[in-house]
Amino acid sequence: ALVALSFSGAIGLTFLMLGCALEYYGVYWPLFVLIFYFICPIPHFIAKRLGDDSDAASSACRELAYFFTTGIVVSAFGLPIILARVEAIKWGACGLVLAGNAVIFLTILGFFLVFGRGDDFSWEQW
Repeated sequence: ALVALSFSGAIGLTFLMLGCALEYYGVYWPLFVLIFYFICPIPHFIAKRLGDDSDAASSACRELAYFFTTGIVVSAFGLPIILARVEAIKWGACGLVLAGNAVIFLTILGFFLVFGRGDDFSWEQW
């Protein structure tokens, strides 16, 4: 699972770099989506730390974390579209960045699904 996640993360970052570094596109503005990749799991970490350990179906802290995470993910998809709309980047670069976003965010989701169960092999022990 870890090898598959690292491979898919590399594929997503390759799409992002192609959207920036190809000579036809040549603008590095789309690299600002890296900020969204780094801040995406932060609400989950805070909710995990502050939330109670009960196995309730829902809690206000967890729901607020889902809301903020959704806002971060939507912003990561919106930034390249806005940049392409104001012609700061080309639409082809926008497509590559959007493909990279989809792969990276699915990789982040897969990481939490695989390693977030709380068993003996989890990211919490790292």
